[in-house]
Amino acid sequence: MVPASDMGRGANLPLVRRLEAVGFRAWPAAAVQYDGSWQVRLNGGYGSKRLNCVVPLDPSDSRDIAQRLGKAARRFASHGRPLLLRETPLTPVAVLDHIVHEGWERFESVVVMTTDLAASELPDTMDHLPSHDIGRFVDAYLSLSGESPSAKPGLAEVLTAIKPPSGLFMVGDAETGPVATALCVQDNDLAGILALCVASSARRQGLGTEILSTALRWARLRGARTAWLQVEAENAAALALYAKFGFKEAYRYHYWRPGRAG
Repeated sequence: MVPASDMGRGANLPLVRRLEAVGFRAWPAAAVQYDGSWQVRLNGGYGSKRLNCVVPLDPSDSRDIAQRLGKAARRFASHGRPLLLRETPLTPVAVLDHIVHEGWERFESVVVMTTDLAASELPDTMDHLPSHDIGRFVDAYLSLSGESPSAKPGLAEVLTAIKPPSGLFMVGDAETGPVATALCVQDNDLAGILALCVASSARRQGLGTEILSTALRWARLRGARTAWLQVEAENAAALALYAKFGFKEAYRYHYWRPGRAG
């Protein structure tokens, strides 16, 4: 495991803060509380890890770590959620040292990437108009991602709560059904790509390139100059796709959970 004191070194912290802020707005939790600069995010209706985690946002805020984590654990338990901590380059080293000492496990890493949208030469692919039908988009995304249909109300609530302008993009028709989805959230000059999913039976046919190009063109026409997205570090196919669009790593974040002994 990477020593806690080495995690996140060298990151552009002002950029991290900005991308974290737009990420919170693009994927809003139902309940957000602050304990100092630690953001405690919970969402009873949808189990996305980004919506159900503790996120420290100031490298110097490391007081009363055990007590604050205990308080968060009780709050998560009252909502029927496991306690998770999302480590970014803004997480205090003392917090990381504490959870490592307590036997917490780091179980997933995510790469946050950006590209200069204003200067990008997007592939010449078929464009698709954004939909405003949240229910249809949720049905399409859940069917492609393999998530349970029971997640529909919770995911629909998340999408409805997004305040910046957003475009819901789908590829498919009544005969084939949905084969690709993407959500683009434009927050002033930044455009975030979320919920990009391609049917397993339709991969390697250029659909990821097509729907991503569509979403980015839509955002650029609306004035976005930089695009960002988040992708699991082990998803080699997605990383290769995004590299074709000039996306480069800005920073990584990691999820931690208490170990079994905790």
